[in-house]
Amino acid sequence: MNQRIARLLATMAAVVVTLFGLGAAQTARADDLPTFKLEMNNGKLNPTRIEVPAGKRIKIEVHNTGTNAVEFESLQLRKEKVLAPGAQSFVVIAPLQPGEYKFFDDFHQQAQGVIVAK
Repeated sequence: MNQRIARLLATMAAVVVTLFGLGAAQTARADDLPTFKLEMNNGKLNPTRIEVPAGKRIKIEVHNTGTNAVEFESLQLRKEKVLAPGAQSFVVIAPLQPGEYKFFDDFHQQAQGVIVAK
């Protein structure tokens, strides 16, 4: 019985170590990506044009500096991220072909921008 418990504990420890290792690897990879900042503030975007390298994964850090919720959304990129006032987060975007990809604030649809991959 004690051997079963010992094996179970060893297995659980291995799973926990593996999960922490995978999480650290994910974080390290996201930290190493070319990063671009986007400020969203009650229907205003800054910048409205983000130039990125084509063919590389990128990270866009989104900061909601406004007093209302915002939603970064791009139908072309199939990305969306809802942020409460004062919150920040990021989206990782797969390597893009050269071109323009629209994004907008789904809660303030007049706020529109473009990611330009060159």
